[in-house]
Amino acid sequence: MLAVLLLLSALYLGLLVQQGVRLLATGEVVGVLLGVAVLLVPLLVGWAVVREILFGAATQRLADELAASGGLPVDDLQRHPSGRVVREDAERLFTRYRAEVEQDDGDWARWFRLSLAYDAAGDRRRARAAARHAISLHP
Repeated sequence: MLAVLLLLSALYLGLLVQQGVRLLATGEVVGVLLGVAVLLVPLLVGWAVVREILFGAATQRLADELAASGGLPVDDLQRHPSGRVVREDAERLFTRYRAEVEQDDGDWARWFRLSLAYDAAGDRRRARAAARHAISLHP
């Protein structure tokens, strides 16, 4: 599915580049300005897509390494019918892994587990920040 989405995105971005070049070729001030703006969109989107793919690959590497060493937590959290984690379970998990990080804030595995706890609690922004920190600490 990812490959199909990337292919469709590349096709769309290619069409944007083509349109941007056409606008630049008009030679008119408005056309050139619009052409530059249209060409910036594929660059920004491409940068964001590459960044997300690299982040996903890095977090998967950490998860695989943690699973191989037996340090990946088992997902035994209770969930609502919607799939959302029961708040008490999420808080229990978060409290446990936050305490681990406070004991040793230089351990990437502890930060990665904390990112999983943030994610279970529904705090995606902090989960991503903790995962990025774990990636930066990983040797």
